[in-house]
Amino acid sequence: MLEKVFWLGCNSSIEELLQFMDFRKWDQLDHDCLVNIFAKVGRGDTESFMESLMLMDVPFVCKSWHKASLDPKCWESLIFPIISKSLYNTDVETEDWTCDPFLKRVVSKYRINKSFSITAFIKFMVNRSKGCATEIRLPVCASEEALKHVAASCPRLKILSLPADVVYYKSRMIPDMIGKWKDLENLLMGSCYHDMEKIISQIGLRCKNFYFLSIPDCLVCEDAASAIAKLPNLKHIIMTNTKIERVNFVKLLKGCKNLVSLDARNCLGFDAGDEEISELASHISDFKCQGSRVFDRHSEEGNYVWFHDFMYDGY
Repeated sequence: MLEKVFWLGCNSSIEELLQFMDFRKWDQLDHDCLVNIFAKVGRGDTESFMESLMLMDVPFVCKSWHKASLDPKCWESLIFPIISKSLYNTDVETEDWTCDPFLKRVVSKYRINKSFSITAFIKFMVNRSKGCATEIRLPVCASEEALKHVAASCPRLKILSLPADVVYYKSRMIPDMIGKWKDLENLLMGSCYHDMEKIISQIGLRCKNFYFLSIPDCLVCEDAASAIAKLPNLKHIIMTNTKIERVNFVKLLKGCKNLVSLDARNCLGFDAGDEEISELASHISDFKCQGSRVFDRHSEEGNYVWFHDFMYDGY
């Protein structure tokens, strides 16, 4: 019976879970049992984890479910939904966030009458974890204040995802943030064109268990490639659509002796058929570089593509 409840919690909607438990006194289930179920609810569909279940539905079923939903174990994974923002407004506190469908529902569900603050909302979600969060995927609208709060309030963080806007506008903050997370193992950064060397160097100094780096659509210069090559336990790299000159890619391959997988498809700076690169990557069991090509970055067209072609808003 308990195994069935756990399975439903991981793979079903709140309506299906209630339907299965309808013939029992589901509102009187043991508190710890509820917490264990809710901690898994929605994990099979991370996009809807906060939006449809733990934030919007579960707390409003009954008092016992509301109490269980406040347990920090239910908020170890903070996967923020993709939140839309205006193209030209960089001030997150002057943005009308209630135009976003998800946040409009939050305002309605929680009866927020005063002006809505996206920074206050991020803090609210982080505070629910009470320092137990091990995974965070931040929205593009995270302010400096919100980032500082995340860094101070999530000491156990292992998995961090930073969207392109946060990396682009707040890149100078990220090395100091990384320095607070000694347990960090996995980092995804969208479109990092600045300060990558400082960020990666902090990982090398502070995060001894770090093994997974995802840097799609980024610019990897000489210093950044050297910093990546020095990460002792790095096993997986995703760097699709990244710009990296051949000499720097060779340096990365020579330094990363323990790689198990490297996805370098559609990169600019080296050729997919390069024999030396193929030889250097021969120890990597899952190596992909299809579509990668040499590009003359010093031409007028090449200079533009090198710095602008793959910039995007999001992950």
